[in-house]
Formats: sequence, structure tokens, C-alpha cells
Amino acid sequence: MRIWLALIAAPSLALACQGVLYALVTPSCSLQTRLLLHAVGAGSLLIGVVLTWLARAEWARHALTLQGGPDHDSATPGNTRRFLGATATAVGALSCLTILTMWMAVWVLSPCWQ
Repeated sequence: MRIWLALIAAPSLALACQGVLYALVTPSCSLQTRLLLHAVGAGSLLIGVVLTWLARAEWARHALTLQGGPDHDSATPGNTRRFLGATATAVGALSCLTILTMWMAVWVLSPCWQ
């Protein structure tokens, strides 16, 4: 279950973060504060990092139980879980990087900029 959270929920979280950040631009401009934007960026990044960490822990747990040695590429359940763990960790890390770059734009650009 931890693998699927990072594999599916982390990219969905990045997309939701983008939508919420875009929706909060007008209220942030009218209030003359970026606090809401920073809260969304920080919260999304924190959740993304937790999901990625869970996938990494699952990957490490299955990497310790290699079946057939490190060069054996059979489709055993352990090797499949190890591959999915590595993929979920990479997808989660990429999603965190995406969220971080969107949050960096909040730091640099004003919400009232046209």
C-alpha cells in the first residue's frame, strides 16, 4: 500500500498543489499576503516527502530479500515489489521536485504581477 501511495498519490498531490496555488492567487493579491500560498506549498511538499519516504522504506525492505541474487531478473513477487518500490520512490521524488519548483515561484513572483 505504501508503494501505491507514492506512485499514484504523489503526482496527484503535485497536480492538486498547482490547482490550489493558481486558485489562491487572486485572494492573495487582494489580501496583499503570500501566507496562504506558502502554506499550500509547504504542506504539499511535506506530504510528498512523507509519501516518498514510505515508498523508499518499502523499497529498502524488499531490497534486503533479493531472490536469486542481485543479477537475477525473474518475475518473483519479491523482485516485482522491489521494482515497484524503486519506481514509486523515483516518481515521488520527481513529484516533490515539481512541488518545490512551484513553491519557489511563489517566493520569486508577486501574486499581483501582471
